[in-house]
Amino acid sequence: MIDAHLNLGLLLDIDGPIASPVTRSIAIPSIIDNLIALTAAGVPIAFITGRSDAFVREQVITPLFGAGLSAALETTGARMFTVFEKGAAWATVGPDGMGETQIDRSVAVPPALVERVRAIHARDFSDTMFWDDTKYAMISIEQRTDAGTAEFQEAQHRLNDAAFAAAVELGLGIRLGDRAVPDADGGIPWRIDPTIISTDIESVTLDKDKGAERALEHFRAAGDLPTLWRSVGDSRSDYKMADYVHSVGIEVAHVDVRPADGVLDKPYRVITEGDLIHDEAGAAFLRFWAKKLQ
Repeated sequence: MIDAHLNLGLLLDIDGPIASPVTRSIAIPSIIDNLIALTAAGVPIAFITGRSDAFVREQVITPLFGAGLSAALETTGARMFTVFEKGAAWATVGPDGMGETQIDRSVAVPPALVERVRAIHARDFSDTMFWDDTKYAMISIEQRTDAGTAEFQEAQHRLNDAAFAAAVELGLGIRLGDRAVPDADGGIPWRIDPTIISTDIESVTLDKDKGAERALEHFRAAGDLPTLWRSVGDSRSDYKMADYVHSVGIEVAHVDVRPADGVLDKPYRVITEGDLIHDEAGAAFLRFWAKKLQ
């Protein structure tokens, strides 16, 4: 059963609140400890990310299991779920590890665009970015850890423009910021989404609200839903997790771990962790709720 004292569910972005945007891994040990403690207390936890299943397995699930998550997941009511590529793929997490990845291939980027953008990356951008070969439905090109921020950002702008031009040349409807060119049917089914460490090219149907919908559907099938939820993220699109929960009439608040980008005006509460940002803010948030178990 869900712990009556907490009655809490969590929807967590990974890059920023859980994994350091510098190391791309969980760098604060208390994050692992408190995630396990909350899981054992019956708090359903979903990781909702644009990352691939391979990244989540290696950088999140494996360290959690190394610290004792398996035993926590054997307790009554323990539930954990993972959503990858903003809803294009997903998997359960049980005492034996992460389950088989389910994939919605209907939202996969067309192979012609994948080939074109891969060639652009290899020719002009491999010194500052690497191609993520682990994605099923999205294109993701990420900053190399040996590339400086200013160097990456300058290259990213050029990459985005080149990818946009390639999509237009192929006749695919595409959006990049305020620019949009429709396809022959007048639609814009694809978008280029720059983040602080990557450029993603993806279906417009994918976003964090889709991930939240998948997570709540899974948790509802496995038992009663908590009546109080928190979503946690570092980008403006992460608010969409809370948007979905609010839209189905469940109490929710969103924890913004990078408020300097602008705190959005929402019909639900928005929380910040003082001057803390990224995984330090995520650690503080998890610590607050873990202390309620004591």
